[in-house]
Amino acid sequence: MRIGIDLGGTKIEGIALDDAGRVLARRRVATPRGDYAGTLAAIVALVRGIESATGDRGTIGVGIPGALSRLTGLVKNANSTWLNGTPLPGDLEAALGRPVRLANDADCFALSEAVDGAGRGERVVFGVILGTGVGGGIVVDGRLLDGPNAIAGEWGHNPLPLPDENDLPLRPCYCGRAGCIETYLCGPALQRERAIDGDEAAMARYEARLARSLAGVINLLDPDVIVLGGGVSNVDRLYANVPRLWQAHVFSDQVATRLAKHEHGDSSGVRGAAWLWGGVPAD
Repeated sequence: MRIGIDLGGTKIEGIALDDAGRVLARRRVATPRGDYAGTLAAIVALVRGIESATGDRGTIGVGIPGALSRLTGLVKNANSTWLNGTPLPGDLEAALGRPVRLANDADCFALSEAVDGAGRGERVVFGVILGTGVGGGIVVDGRLLDGPNAIAGEWGHNPLPLPDENDLPLRPCYCGRAGCIETYLCGPALQRERAIDGDEAAMARYEARLARSLAGVINLLDPDVIVLGGGVSNVDRLYANVPRLWQAHVFSDQVATRLAKHEHGDSSGVRGAAWLWGGVPAD
């Protein structure tokens, strides 16, 4: 049995999967925002509750809204800022009495969709989160890439390409920089623009920004498929309009990369956390 934990800014979800990817148990609790000790206790309680419900003991993978520093082993880059600088993996292993694997939540999303979701069967999958923040993950031949700096796929903190008068002045980001893709493509940014300028104008600008940003990913990574997740991914018009717009910015006479909607929805992150312990579900 594989247990996955998705540590989000508002909720923590736990799931147990069997070897075929079938759900054995699922639970959710509210995230104790700003409270590291409370967050740690909530994860431990979720794991114990799932194991009690299934009568089994599982491997544990955790998706977090950040990464682990290669230098210190502590959490970094988390927009749930109370996690930054904490020894989360070590604390969880001590509390649960077994190894715990952690990965960025967008990496977990990408892994889930590559293993048995919208990217299944494709060699190179780029998974994108368009939600409270903007993240990304890369899976090649079924293996998650993280990189020597633990930031592979973090396209949301690249500068927005080709900013025009509608994008200026460059927007400040929580990371300390200005003009990050995340500040333009996150869900709250889209909601604010819709409230100010109306739905059609806001969506047209959003699609143009998303197309320019993903074109940069295609030029660099050339993935077989880009899978969208997060709340904004449920806007169906993106899947027709963005590929039409990105053609002008991709260094190729044609673009074979597919833009696909997630298959597992809100469950992709927690499923991917469970798949951090490997395995491919049976057909």
